[in-house]
Amino acid sequence: MQNILKAVHDLWHLPIYSSAGQEVRLHQLLLALIIFLAGISASRRLCELLVKKAKTRLGLQESTAQMVRRGLFYFMMTIVALVALPMAGIPITIFTVLGGALAIGVGFGAQNLFNNLISGVILLVEHPIRIGDIVEVGSETGRVEEVGNRCVRLRRSDGADLLLPNSHFLEQRLVNWTLFDKNIRGKIVVGVAYGSPTIKVHELLMQAADEHKRVHKEPPPIVLFADFGDDSLVFQLYFWCHINRPMDLRMIESDLRFKIDELFNQNDIVIAYPQRDVHLDTTRPIQIAWPDEPKRFATHKNKEPQ
Repeated sequence: MQNILKAVHDLWHLPIYSSAGQEVRLHQLLLALIIFLAGISASRRLCELLVKKAKTRLGLQESTAQMVRRGLFYFMMTIVALVALPMAGIPITIFTVLGGALAIGVGFGAQNLFNNLISGVILLVEHPIRIGDIVEVGSETGRVEEVGNRCVRLRRSDGADLLLPNSHFLEQRLVNWTLFDKNIRGKIVVGVAYGSPTIKVHELLMQAADEHKRVHKEPPPIVLFADFGDDSLVFQLYFWCHINRPMDLRMIESDLRFKIDELFNQNDIVIAYPQRDVHLDTTRPIQIAWPDEPKRFATHKNKEPQ
């Protein structure tokens, strides 16, 4: 029994690291870890409580509140680390050399990680994107759901969550459809057959826009006679609407196309389709035969005259 107790005692006081005559033992490291984990939990709850009260009293936006929450959490964690080590009997100076070596190793091995961390701080400070914004990055479009430490989470119109590194939003072309407000201009292009009454087409397009509940009256919709196309007279309908999701604009444009098609059918306006005229230039008559005649034609042709 005494041997077991002695073994446990020796394990509990086992030296883990030593520097400049100072040692870090196992029980000190475990105690510091427990204090650190408890500090993480307490810091996270305290941050949530403080930010919630700040949002209520100061009216902070979600992106600003997230930046405050993250900065406050990092500050608290620094305090927890500085308190946990001395409480566990671990001198902070013992990690000076180890910390320098670790910083150099991490600097070379985790450049992308630190790039995304710094990019995340820049995104939260400059606000090129905010929670709820509809953005387009490269070929991807979605609604910003979260700006994290490493990546931004976008919610696409098909319901999938897309995780993009923070650095993408600073290094690539970014289109923020709702940076200052959620009013977006939509566009409908329609071609009608030549000979159609252009004034009537203008009136019907304006009627379709005016009757849609989600199309703004101010600024008003406008219709442009855009071009004399190869196959049609081209008209463009521009309108403004309020959107909350990437799919909203597509749904409004679809509703308008349904309405335009209905109004055109009621007023005998023909939506043009591509037409091509084919001219055949030949110096010989074209032989035309039914499917069962080519054989007879070939036999008659090869028959020698009597």
